[in-house]
Amino acid sequence: MVKRAALIRGDGVGPELADAVMRIHEAVGSKIEIIPVEAGYEWWLKHGGDSMIPKETWEILEQTNAVLKCPTTTPPEIKHLRSVAVSIRQRFDLYANIRPIKTIGGIRGRLGPVDLICVREATEGLYSGIDVRLTPDTAIAIRKISRRQSTRVARKAFEIARENGWKKVVVVTKRNILKETDGLFIEAIQEVAKNYPEISWEEYFIDNMAQQLIKNHERFNQTVILGTNLFMDIISEAAAALVASIGMVYSANMGDDYAMFEPAHGSAPKYKGMNKVNPTATILSYAWMIGYLGEKDKMNAIFRAVEEVVAEGRHVTYDLGGSASTMEMTEAIAKKIEIM
Repeated sequence: MVKRAALIRGDGVGPELADAVMRIHEAVGSKIEIIPVEAGYEWWLKHGGDSMIPKETWEILEQTNAVLKCPTTTPPEIKHLRSVAVSIRQRFDLYANIRPIKTIGGIRGRLGPVDLICVREATEGLYSGIDVRLTPDTAIAIRKISRRQSTRVARKAFEIARENGWKKVVVVTKRNILKETDGLFIEAIQEVAKNYPEISWEEYFIDNMAQQLIKNHERFNQTVILGTNLFMDIISEAAAALVASIGMVYSANMGDDYAMFEPAHGSAPKYKGMNKVNPTATILSYAWMIGYLGEKDKMNAIFRAVEEVVAEGRHVTYDLGGSASTMEMTEAIAKKIEIM
């Protein structure tokens, strides 16, 4: 049976990156059927409605095995519009956002080589959507933390550590202040950790974690960093600054029977149509997706090709010190794949 995956073309530079993905899909000879779909702010500006995801796209997502989401824009000033990513995570119960932060092709950030994985609970916390204006001068947001989701994401984090042969999980909280919500989160960690005796865990408060990640990032290499939704949204973004470019950072949102893959960066509307942005994060997100859907050899071929192109440095984009366009770098990667 042929596996099927949706491709959300997205906003800003998203469509250009979607075209890059289709070139890699052709080069690697994937048997997975890719179905391009629309979603995002630009679609909404043309069609309106109460969601940035059209009904037709939801129907296709329900019929596929996974989705690759190119970057989308979430306008803060339009209050009823929810993020495309958050909407999909909650609809499909994609409770674990997984973001490897790793030096690729030998190109180091300013602070040295990096190899860690951020794991973020992705369906609740301050992203639960319980955000209310009580009076014209007072608003509240509810930080929902459940034992079920905390346990599931903790288990995923410890499994990732075990799969990589790593011995440590760092848990990010603010438990000295958020004693009940982060207290419950830690209770779940403690229970899950009993099943992984070879893996230790350590708690960092979010403010100290932010400092230590920049000051002593090497202590977190070969470590899984785990936390609740907003804390790890911030920490994983900060961690992305440790590598050469956020254009290198790919991610997955995993549930029990569905997954969404996406680059870590945004839609970069100022670069729309310029064929300029680094395609690596989107290409590696695609590679991870086809590996998830059973094409592990093809996934590995793409990762090797990207490593080689980045290491050679001849056909890389401006953020990596080169002058290649999005499609020129994509074509260099595709040609490597085709001769492997």
